[in-house]
Amino acid sequence: QVQLVESGGGLVQAGGSLRLSCAASGRTFSSDVMGWFRQAPGKEREFVATISWSRARTYYADSVKGRFTIFRDNAKNTLYLQMNSLKPEDTAVYYCAAGGTIDYNGRLYPSDWGQGTQVTVSS
Repeated sequence: QVQLVESGGGLVQAGGSLRLSCAASGRTFSSDVMGWFRQAPGKEREFVATISWSRARTYYADSVKGRFTIFRDNAKNTLYLQMNSLKPEDTAVYYCAAGGTIDYNGRLYPSDWGQGTQVTVSS
């Protein structure tokens, strides 16, 4: 059974930082594309960032480019999202995702999802 378990969410002031982690189990993810999505209250889930299996390619939504960094440790089957210069509009539930396909913009269409971790940024 595939499991993606996110951690690291919480409450932070605007301008602060958080690092999200996603521990993957149930199969080997080292050959998968992985990514992060988020969903704010009353809004649709949106793409945040994608990383290729080799870590050679990363893609970001324009709204987080330059502030967020996606990286992975294939030996630990763990995905990360370093979030700096957080803004109140970054408040959302953040989801880890794996597998599936990506489009020419780097947007992931995953086969597996985590259950999410809440990130709240206060102004």
